[in-house]
Amino acid sequence: MLTGCVTAWLPTDNQKPMNNNVLTYAEYQKRLKELKTPEDIASFAQELIAPALAGNMTPEKKEDKPDEPKDEAPEEPRKKRILLPKEKLYAIRKLQLTDANVISPWYDVVGNDTDAMVISLYAKGLTTRDISSYLKNMHGIEIAQPSISAITDKVFPLVKEWQMRSLSSCYPVVYLDGLHFKVRDAGKIVSKVAYIVLGINQYGQKEVLGIWVSESEGSKFWMHVLNDMKNRGVDDILIACVDGLKGFPEAIKAMYPHVDVQVCIAHQIRHTIMFIPHKDKKQFCDELKSIYTAANEEAGMDSLKDMMERWPQYRSYLKSWETRWSDLIPFFGYPQPIRKMVYTTNAIENLNRQFRKVTKTTTIFPHDDALIKLLWLAQADITQGWVLTTRNWGEVMAQLNILFPDRVHF
Repeated sequence: MLTGCVTAWLPTDNQKPMNNNVLTYAEYQKRLKELKTPEDIASFAQELIAPALAGNMTPEKKEDKPDEPKDEAPEEPRKKRILLPKEKLYAIRKLQLTDANVISPWYDVVGNDTDAMVISLYAKGLTTRDISSYLKNMHGIEIAQPSISAITDKVFPLVKEWQMRSLSSCYPVVYLDGLHFKVRDAGKIVSKVAYIVLGINQYGQKEVLGIWVSESEGSKFWMHVLNDMKNRGVDDILIACVDGLKGFPEAIKAMYPHVDVQVCIAHQIRHTIMFIPHKDKKQFCDELKSIYTAANEEAGMDSLKDMMERWPQYRSYLKSWETRWSDLIPFFGYPQPIRKMVYTTNAIENLNRQFRKVTKTTTIFPHDDALIKLLWLAQADITQGWVLTTRNWGEVMAQLNILFPDRVHF
């Protein structure tokens, strides 16, 4: 596997190769497109690296003595050092992990390698100005910023197709969350929410089910999101993991009456200890563990009551556990492997963190479509690395089949 940045020494356009081991840029591009298998990639990488290694092993020449005449030879033309772009190496690593022949999904709608490179750089969070500067300095290609935006707009047919694609009939676990962005709307800058749904299908693979944009996060629009999922083929969800948004569990159960809605325990803990003084926080957190690590619902409720008696000054903070107990108790009915999956919404929060990394260079989006375009490109780039199934998925599925008989279909 290529683990670093491979440097190829290529002659400039007006120079001829010094020897048979040097590839022209056109030959390099042609060879790169011919790579089909991991063996081809390894062989090509060895071919690129071998001359450099051989050059490092060549013994240094001794300095000429002052009294010996020097034979002046014509100076050889200098070679142009070209550093392979990161996204090319990233694509090669993906080809080693998967058997796919297409590097990126947008290769189907762009006309050439330059456009594909522009979209790849944009998907990694570079601004149009950064891309324009990079292409000019590294490749001698001049593309104006408006032209770069026009190139990235070519993916819109893929975005629409992705938004309308059919989904699996059943998702054992689904995570739902929202991200806030600044978007220009009717001449004003408003805060909008990107609703993101991450599912784990019956084969244990993560899948971004969709991205929707609305003005504010609320249970009403979440019903619209869930209705859209249902229209695209999702007939059943076993466990839905959500944050503490008010009315969220009711909205989900309105669309999927038999789903188990699990409120994120980590969110509940953070909400509880938010205003606990530092001097009591460590002991309070240690005792709080007795609630969410209890063996069953009854033991958890007993621990909660004990804490209310031991910490009367913080009873109001613990009251939220009692109020939301019905949303928290599904957690106690699951075996340990399933508990680890639904204990927190870290799975979608990690995805959101990568979205933030890509979108942080854009403080204000010109319109909703620009936001959806960048989020779609980011998820397409991120999900190429999702080639492994969830850990211990066989054990998890065996337990889910017992807890939810006849509801998981392959």
